[in-house]
Amino acid sequence: MYCEKCGADNSETAAFCRKCGAAIAEEETRVAARPPTENEQRMTENAAESGESEKEIFTISPTLKFVKAGYIGAAVAALMLVALTSALLSNYVSPWLAVLLGLLLFLVPAFYHIRQKFVRYTLTESKLEIDSGFVSRTTRNVPIRRIQDVTVSATPWQRLLGIGDLVIDNASDDGGKTVLKNIDAPKSHADELLEQMRRLER
Repeated sequence: MYCEKCGADNSETAAFCRKCGAAIAEEETRVAARPPTENEQRMTENAAESGESEKEIFTISPTLKFVKAGYIGAAVAALMLVALTSALLSNYVSPWLAVLLGLLLFLVPAFYHIRQKFVRYTLTESKLEIDSGFVSRTTRNVPIRRIQDVTVSATPWQRLLGIGDLVIDNASDDGGKTVLKNIDAPKSHADELLEQMRRLER
């Protein structure tokens, strides 16, 4: 640190100049920040508005309870197939072939498992998105302001498993209905959708 009076070099912690004894005033360092350009400011505002309007309330997929039951059924059927083949057809069918046939039974629940994972229902603050499709992907958007009625429908078997369908009537030109099939806790998700509808009406 240099003395402003005589120019002598002093240590950074010195309060007085070692040569002339003058008090050393510590200067503040000011860093000028570059103001954002108009384009940067616009991008920031758009990102903030987009993030606020598209905040996710919930994202769900059809229940996997049926798929899990299918895996259990396939496992039981595979064990029975291997046991019966080994007991009755051991002279005609090798044990390895019986095991391979048993494993092929798992392809059925695996197919439905993959298909279920490619269906997704997402509720944001402004719309309900329905994404579906395995090879080709389809996204359908239902604005919340156009939704007229929300109904929870459940068969006796669905009620036993704690699942159901969410039937949504929307004010489209064709008067169509959107059905969220076989979802867990349908009543709670219906309440969340109705609550968001009430927020938009205020």
